[in-house]
Amino acid sequence: MRHGSVSKTSTKRVLTLLLFASPALLFYLIFTIAPAFGGAWYSLTDWNGLNPSYRLVGFANYKEALADDPAFVRSILFTMKYVLFMVVLQNAIALLLAALIETRRRSRTWFRTIFFTPNMLSLIIGGYMWVFVFTKVLPELAERTGAAWLDRSWIGDPAWSFYAILILSLWGGVGYLMVIYIAALQGVQPALKEAAAIDGANGLRIFRYVTLPLIYPALTIGVFLTLSSSFKVYDAVYALTGGGPGRATQVISLNIVEEAFSFSNRYGYASAKAMILFLIVLVITLLQLRFMKRREVEA
Repeated sequence: MRHGSVSKTSTKRVLTLLLFASPALLFYLIFTIAPAFGGAWYSLTDWNGLNPSYRLVGFANYKEALADDPAFVRSILFTMKYVLFMVVLQNAIALLLAALIETRRRSRTWFRTIFFTPNMLSLIIGGYMWVFVFTKVLPELAERTGAAWLDRSWIGDPAWSFYAILILSLWGGVGYLMVIYIAALQGVQPALKEAAAIDGANGLRIFRYVTLPLIYPALTIGVFLTLSSSFKVYDAVYALTGGGPGRATQVISLNIVEEAFSFSNRYGYASAKAMILFLIVLVITLLQLRFMKRREVEA
């Protein structure tokens, strides 16, 4: 009798939780899951986004994107390069800032606010701000200080526009990861670091062998977030270079939007490219999570 009562209470609790979560689940199903399945279906068709009738073309769109569309292949390679730099630099800088801020006593709140504030702004707005910096402020600084390396064609030269995009993206994204790493660092027991210091370990060794293994779960989250956001980057590139000069800085998302809305309205073909992007992100993310989860256990 008691077992049945406990079972009824547990079932009632689950139903109550589902009831409260149902609005969010409903919105998620309608606006995320359903369009995802719709995109997968349309990627197998020649739909142009307007005509109610279309033909099923199978995997022809995928074959064309990977074999007969050099602009798309170049956008994949450029996106991969961008992702590699972002994953390394964004996490390294965020972790460094978090470690430095946590050593401060009185001014840590100010530093947190300063570095997190760019994350509260849209990268479209930030991009227009940085266009002014790259085209007006830096040349003026170069003229006044004699630092000639500042006077570059940061947006018009393909050799430098990539670094301009990186600067904008890091400026807008480091603060968010920094907050995650600060929370992780605050969870490390001071007694462990004190014990390592008594044993003769310096600050760098304490961080490497004590602090870093304990915050590895946060590092897994940071790398995961950076990977997913970097592959889907759009606003930073659009605001700063628009994919130019030419298509030198075109990322996958820009190429997809261009295919769907700017040229031939090939929605089916653009959906196939979007599915390719989804599969790339899925495979790399699963590999990253598997590798880093294994490292968490070892640490």
